[in-house]
Amino acid sequence: MKLTMLAFQFNLLARGGPMMVVLLLLGVMGVVLFVERVLYLHRSQIRSTAFIDGIKNILAKRRLVEALTVCEETPGPVAAVVKAALLHADDSAEAMRFHVQEAALVELPALERRLGALAAIAQVAPLVGLLGTVLGMATTFLAFQRDYMTASALAQGMWQALLSAAGGLMLAIPAHLAHHFLRGRVRAIVRDVEWSANEIMRYLLDEYRKAPGEARP
Repeated sequence: MKLTMLAFQFNLLARGGPMMVVLLLLGVMGVVLFVERVLYLHRSQIRSTAFIDGIKNILAKRRLVEALTVCEETPGPVAAVVKAALLHADDSAEAMRFHVQEAALVELPALERRLGALAAIAQVAPLVGLLGTVLGMATTFLAFQRDYMTASALAQGMWQALLSAAGGLMLAIPAHLAHHFLRGRVRAIVRDVEWSANEIMRYLLDEYRKAPGEARP
């Protein structure tokens, strides 16, 4: 049964013409990009509220070095911007904000890496399918012109036209959905970064500096 289904699918791929191979390659590329981005964003997103609360608890004990170590051991842009704020805990508010923004500018572009390629696949797939449709219709009209039009020749051209169009749409729709999903994940991480940066700067400026205690290590 599996061999029959595999043969049927291969037959449809062959009937779709050369553009089906292009669509297949684009599909494989899209799956690889999607999986890689999902894994990367999963590693980059942390529970920012719990992380910030943990850093505050450490700083309340005046253990700045320990807080920096926690930031270094935590992946993602949230830890990076918090670390930048901690490194400049004794600077002015303007200087601290500058270094935090600088760290964010370094970290955030990595979140959107390769999303453009996935969007391009979603946009190009229907065009590739349309090209396959045009080629299929051209095959049909060529058969008319050469006066050997048969039901088999007509079916071949129509199969190529219809399968190419369907293949392009079947690739473009999930690619668009995948791109929208990843963009949502990126926006969520960016919001976490912005909140974490504001929260740690507020704590350092309003509470950490004014809190009594031993000298910071």
